[in-house]
Amino acid sequence: MPPATASFDYVVVGAGSAGCVLANRLSEDGRYTVLLLEAGPRDTYPWIHIPIGYAKTMFHPVVNWGFYTEPEPAMNGRKVYWPRGRTLGGSSAINGLISIRGQREDYDAWAAAGNTGWSYADVLPWFKRLEHNVRGASEWHGADGPLWASDIGAAHPLIEAMIAGAGELGIPANDDFNGAAQEGAGYYQLTTRNGRRCSTAVAYLKPARARRNLHVETNAHATRIVLENRRATGVVYRQGGTERTVGANREVILSAGALQSPQLLQLSGIGPPPLLLSLGIPVQHALEGVGENLQDHLQARAIFRCTQPITTNDALRTLGGKLAMGIDYVFRRRGPMAIGINQGGIFARAMPGATRPDVQFHFATLSSDMAGSPVHTFSAFTMSVCQLRPTSRGTVRIKSTNPLEPPAMQPHYLSTPEDRATIVAGIRLARALAATHALQPYVESEYRPGPQVNSDDELLEFVKNTGGTIFHPSGTTRMGPARDPRAVVDPELRVHGLERLRVIDCGIMPTLVSGNTNVPVVMIAEKAAAAILAGDG
Repeated sequence: MPPATASFDYVVVGAGSAGCVLANRLSEDGRYTVLLLEAGPRDTYPWIHIPIGYAKTMFHPVVNWGFYTEPEPAMNGRKVYWPRGRTLGGSSAINGLISIRGQREDYDAWAAAGNTGWSYADVLPWFKRLEHNVRGASEWHGADGPLWASDIGAAHPLIEAMIAGAGELGIPANDDFNGAAQEGAGYYQLTTRNGRRCSTAVAYLKPARARRNLHVETNAHATRIVLENRRATGVVYRQGGTERTVGANREVILSAGALQSPQLLQLSGIGPPPLLLSLGIPVQHALEGVGENLQDHLQARAIFRCTQPITTNDALRTLGGKLAMGIDYVFRRRGPMAIGINQGGIFARAMPGATRPDVQFHFATLSSDMAGSPVHTFSAFTMSVCQLRPTSRGTVRIKSTNPLEPPAMQPHYLSTPEDRATIVAGIRLARALAATHALQPYVESEYRPGPQVNSDDELLEFVKNTGGTIFHPSGTTRMGPARDPRAVVDPELRVHGLERLRVIDCGIMPTLVSGNTNVPVVMIAEKAAAAILAGDG
């Protein structure tokens, strides 16, 4: 551990999807010293690195924060479980591995809102730089980056039927959701390398660990940012029951994620004054937007019993099936253990008049009562559907001055008519897909919501009772120009009104991207690191 009087050029809080990237890039040329603080342990738990281990880490008490939202009014008062990674690699060490960038229009909208340098044309080079795509370099892809994007490799009859069925509905086949267009049905690419998870700890941190100018502290929970005259000068953290303070000669960078970066800002007296004063925290810097603008993808899971024993449920049901899976993985690095959960996906337009995809399907050749729970004992598959661009907005607010107490997370799911209508339309699209000629031979019956659930109100009630996160909380330290009173960081990701303090994680997204968030966060960190090193900030 660093000495009590230690200081570094850069102190990065959080070794997740962004923090590992920053630790690598900021220490790369040897000019600067970097300290990376991670509240969790090292990523030594074996199931982190095996793709199907997603089910083992979903509720793990050590490598997963295991958060719950506040009771959600529009979800019939339910508290929704929110897993978050708590280890080197952060949520990239426990996520569903899907490599998605979002839509061109997402980034163009960021730029149009005054965030210069964040259009799709601006960010595409950074997506290419981070990527090692097994298909090779192209107009859309990179082949020399640290983060692998791998093909699933083997066709599955259910995914093939899904693609064919989507074609019957006018949804085209798409073999590259990150290429010229996102819309369509196809196989996902995964952030795996030779059948093992390629988290940011594996891709970025591991190759950099031997550098003498990079120091990594695990089990180190940041509790406060040290401010002097509106300048961040260090970080206070707890480790092994001891409180330590470390100095930052150049910058403090928060990469603790969309839930804990705003929490740390608020604990440090940076945020909405009414909240801070209600808890007796002196206001160091008033920023109304800290913890506001919370967005997340809400998933509804339609499950269908399968007529044939070709699902992962079947493979896991017997000792022989499990043994065959294990042999296939150990000797060939393939099969269900090398894939994880979702093999195929669809980006489609569910709402009348939609001009681009507004829902995403995660198609899994297995089923369970909730994501990560034990699979059913019968043959089944799942179509999980989420609205890509929710209009509901929530909050993240500390509940006390105790930095070890989770903040109050209130996403306000389904609080707008548009969100309610889109999720219902998405379920109806899943039913239409199941009824196609291509998929019908595989559908024995609808298990959930069930044939007795028909009206819009009944379908919405199903979502309220069973819907859950698809693990993409974002937007709580949103990026925007100085004229935006609710913006927390500027387009260089510097906290408005303070010096030497940035936020670089999913929280800076003004609006949620149309897809999975891990790869976009890696892009954000790559782009930000380059700007820091170039002195653009």
